[in-house]
Amino acid sequence: PISPDFAEACFRDACGVDPVPRSRAVIAWLKENQASFAPVVDAALLAGDPPVIDLSVDTPLLGAGPEKDDAAAMTRMIFREMEDAGSRLGIGRYNEARVIYTADAFKVATDMAPEYRTVHLGLDLFTRPGEPVYAFMGGRVHSFRNNTACQDYGPTIILSHETDSGIPFYSLYGHLAATSLDGLKPGMPIRAGQTIGTIGTATENGGWAPHLHLQLITDLLEQDGDFPGVARPSQRRVWTALCPDPGVVLGLDTAPPDVEVRKADELMAIRRRHLGKSLSVSYDTPLKIVRGMGGFLYTETGQPYLDGVNNVCHVGHCHPTVVAAGGRQMAVLNTNTRYLHDNIVDYARRLLATFPDPLSVCFFVCSGSEANELALRMARTHTGQCDIITVDGAYHGNTQGLVDISPYKHDGPGGTGAPDWVQTVVMPCGYRGPHKGTGTPSGIAYAGYVKRAIERIEIGGRKPAAFICESMLGCGGQVLLPDGYLRTAFGHVRAAGGVCIADEVQVGFGRAGTHFWAFETQGVVPDIVTLGKPMGNGHPVAAVVTTPEIANAFNNGMEYFNTYGGNPVSCAVGLAVLDVIQSEGLQENARQVGAHLLERLSTLKDKSRLVGDVRGLGLYLGVELVTDHDTLAPAADEAAYICNRMKEYGFLISTDGPLHNVLKLKPPIIFSKANADALVDALEKVFAEDCLQG
Repeated sequence: PISPDFAEACFRDACGVDPVPRSRAVIAWLKENQASFAPVVDAALLAGDPPVIDLSVDTPLLGAGPEKDDAAAMTRMIFREMEDAGSRLGIGRYNEARVIYTADAFKVATDMAPEYRTVHLGLDLFTRPGEPVYAFMGGRVHSFRNNTACQDYGPTIILSHETDSGIPFYSLYGHLAATSLDGLKPGMPIRAGQTIGTIGTATENGGWAPHLHLQLITDLLEQDGDFPGVARPSQRRVWTALCPDPGVVLGLDTAPPDVEVRKADELMAIRRRHLGKSLSVSYDTPLKIVRGMGGFLYTETGQPYLDGVNNVCHVGHCHPTVVAAGGRQMAVLNTNTRYLHDNIVDYARRLLATFPDPLSVCFFVCSGSEANELALRMARTHTGQCDIITVDGAYHGNTQGLVDISPYKHDGPGGTGAPDWVQTVVMPCGYRGPHKGTGTPSGIAYAGYVKRAIERIEIGGRKPAAFICESMLGCGGQVLLPDGYLRTAFGHVRAAGGVCIADEVQVGFGRAGTHFWAFETQGVVPDIVTLGKPMGNGHPVAAVVTTPEIANAFNNGMEYFNTYGGNPVSCAVGLAVLDVIQSEGLQENARQVGAHLLERLSTLKDKSRLVGDVRGLGLYLGVELVTDHDTLAPAADEAAYICNRMKEYGFLISTDGPLHNVLKLKPPIIFSKANADALVDALEKVFAEDCLQG
């Protein structure tokens, strides 16, 4: 049941008035009498300048290592900060949103995504167990509990007090040693400075680092010993009014800056003023994301969102191995490739070992766009020709040259069409295209369009320079190429003297599951392969891999130099990504989890009239939505609605395809079966909504 006092506070807050008016009087009285209060721990611990331990959502102390869910690691981290500061005391801030409170114990079920109680309502004083804890002023024992399983604050005592004018309020002392509460009785008088307990060990306090949790309360809301120590962000103003800053008791000002100053709406206003308006954001109500850990992204209030669409942070957001490798090298050296260094040659050898012969030479760049732009230059230098054959719906990068070969852009809003040196071929989509299915007959038929494009080029007395194709189509709508497509198309291109470029910027590095490189699923070896996004797990590194023959032709006297391409930090990061993929078995994980996710997604066909096709391989999947299964009329509005609703359930997905009607799923390849099931369970709820029926 909801306390009437709490309901009143919420209503007052909704009306824009002070949620708990008497809190102001209590705070004012505490400030006036601050000099008379006794210290709550040994005054010697408070002397000097105890460090404030940053446990906020975006604290750099956590990284993406085990600390968030590993109590022992968290304890070591906190006490290391204290040791570095030469202090036996560390202070944890009041009103701080913390990502560490995203365990099930802090989950509040709602109609949509669960909300986690992440806002800390007390002040933490970290120190060794056994330290005595004192009452800061006289009062009476209101209640106490020895429950060591309580995640909010373990064994605790609540004292009742009054201001000089008789306004009641309370002080809560949590994470005490359970045995130190022996002998307490409700109503027992307590004098200022009296020992009321000792700080407990981690084992009797839910695994938390030894500390005192000090909290002020102006209304117990009829909850007594079960009063929460952390609150829901959506109710932050109410709870911080009910539980004012206990720093006033100690003369400390450790509260974090007002987190409401830079909310999403203000950031959007700043973006509109100072950033190009063509720079888009995701979702109707944009998210402010301040942290990534593993498969999750976190808002400024610590609310987690399972990332089902970020194929950049390939092995998980801020993977500790990758972060450590980059940080270590960045602290030593980062310079260009005109000096000799082990990292660039070691990485080149490791990377090339994953490719079939004769792909044995690489050029390092900074982005997938740079990689594809360089690939075009190499193809043209090698062949002496200019014309490029591209697939309809393709997107290969943001330079002018790549927009020219990207129908997704040049045939879309703001585009001016393809230049005369670009030949566009029919997208090999076995669902929406003219040739149905993904078998070899369909693949050969679609490859015939490449042959016809070559014939059109030859009519003008020219030859093709290159055919470029993603190994699995992304902006085309998460399309899996039909069998035999690349093998047949490559044959046509090579017979005409052109080279074959496989764009693996989105789909490489084990995402396909069955193979490390998605082009291998087609049984081909390209002449040039371009790499990007997942290569650095969020660090800007990319590459072009090619044959000695093409590399030698490119060595025509014009130096190729890229200031940042192949720098020691990027190569250290790239090596670490390869290490993680191998050591954690992530290619196999992509295969197994991808197959499971595809199977679960396929069941949506029987549950919603909107689902036309479910397709993909490994952790690169798409669900195409249509309003009519005969005409295949796209359900673009419905797709956008579903993505926004999934965000409200705590899952991030997106749309793609030329008609913007494909739900795309390409999560970090650490995605688990549990993640997959949770995502599809949420999709089933959204598809079952009344507005998507009929």
